[in-house]
Amino acid sequence: MTSHDAESQELERVIELLGRSTRPARLLGYIGAKYFQRQEEQLTELNLATEVFGRSTKSFDPGQDAVVRVEAHRLRKKLRDIYEKGGGTHGVQISLPAGTYVPKFLFTPEPQHGEVADQVAGAEDAVPMSTDAEVAPGAAASRRLRKRVLYVSSIIGVICAAILGFVMLDGSRNTQGTSPQSRAERPEAATIPETGKVGEVHVMAGYGGSEVIDNSGVRWTPDRFFTGGGQWSRDAGFVRATSRPFLFANWRTGEFRYDIPLDRGIYEMRLFFVSGLQVGDEKIAGFDVALNGQPLLTAFDVNISAHGADVADEKVFRDITPDEDGFVRLWFSNQVGTPLLNALEIVAGIPRKLRPIRIITQPTSFVDHEGQRWRADDYYVNGFRSTERRRVTGTDDPELFGAERYGHFRYAIPVDTRGRYTVVLHFAELYFGSQLHGRGGVGSRVFHVFCNGQTLLQDFDIYKEVGSLRVVTKTFSNIKPSAQGKINLTFEPVVNNATVSGIEVLDESD
Repeated sequence: MTSHDAESQELERVIELLGRSTRPARLLGYIGAKYFQRQEEQLTELNLATEVFGRSTKSFDPGQDAVVRVEAHRLRKKLRDIYEKGGGTHGVQISLPAGTYVPKFLFTPEPQHGEVADQVAGAEDAVPMSTDAEVAPGAAASRRLRKRVLYVSSIIGVICAAILGFVMLDGSRNTQGTSPQSRAERPEAATIPETGKVGEVHVMAGYGGSEVIDNSGVRWTPDRFFTGGGQWSRDAGFVRATSRPFLFANWRTGEFRYDIPLDRGIYEMRLFFVSGLQVGDEKIAGFDVALNGQPLLTAFDVNISAHGADVADEKVFRDITPDEDGFVRLWFSNQVGTPLLNALEIVAGIPRKLRPIRIITQPTSFVDHEGQRWRADDYYVNGFRSTERRRVTGTDDPELFGAERYGHFRYAIPVDTRGRYTVVLHFAELYFGSQLHGRGGVGSRVFHVFCNGQTLLQDFDIYKEVGSLRVVTKTFSNIKPSAQGKINLTFEPVVNNATVSGIEVLDESD
């Protein structure tokens, strides 16, 4: 195991111990990803505030808002607790030294609960928040050398034992000629990983590179838990209806399966697809997907479901539970076309109910005053997103609805087909008004809003209802999904551009 592998494994283990959805875990996941991507220079208070904790890039003031410093302090304390109170170690310990947001990975030959933590605690007491600790170059080099010697010594025995066991189990296997590609695709789904069962999964199918953090702070891992199939990279080209094109850069194709070891509980699952065909070369290409031996998708055709060969598609399923042995098993099999998958996501769910979907027309996510996370803009086709934010009234979160998507555009928001949904639309007039760039007033902007064949709003005029720079909210109940499991919202201009600032889709199930 390389030092990089050891560090990655310990980072993943500690995130699980912290609780992956908690603030300390999200902060550690973000700074860890930047560390492995060698982008430590991006670990600034501003970037952490906006990309991890949903603060506004324009209005965040570190002098008034200490969220990053507070959460970093909490993370340091929790890391000490993990190593002092029996959290264990795999020969590596993580610390976040005071005065920096760059994590440190300390190699230890044996678990010493408290020794490393005491050193980190001492460093926090000795170094002020505003400066980095300075160490004499010679002393630092000596310490690094000692750490390296201790680390190498500790793993030599493990390596030798592993080699001996490997030879005894399979003396005829020759691994010297194994290519990187074949190693990446070696089936690993049949056994539970060393860290035990997982609580959530965000996997990029057919991908073998580094982790990627999306615009809502979710960490996506390389492909794992699979057996069979092959990797196929997508040719360069624009993928519509997604703000996360990296999810659709690779496929796992052929007949394959995923065996995912999950903690007991109720989960929500999302499967991500984009057609492998070219625009203009569409043809019937259905395949089947089974979940724990039961049909999940039959003759599923990505082209038909996505409404185009270059359009991202997402299928959503609630009430997913592991089988009796603790695995969720997905089997992708041929019918009239070759199976393919771009990404797979499984997160904690709500029994008999889809988790709320909240979207703002901004490039990063946001947490409102009630602690609810709003996703970065996604699922749209066409239109333009405003590049500036306005201060609006009529809401407890004025930064939430101070931007817009405008023009002639649509959203295709994926949901479970079994539900009925409430759609909540948030609008604000950000352009027309006597004090704004567009001047004008009543009648300056008029548009329609349609959803799955229904007219939600006709000749809607925001200014006429509430004037400019004030939020107005419209709520629509008992919306039935389309056959493809979508809430399709179309914003059609009548006079000037249509607009929207936020969208919520809420499951009405009891």
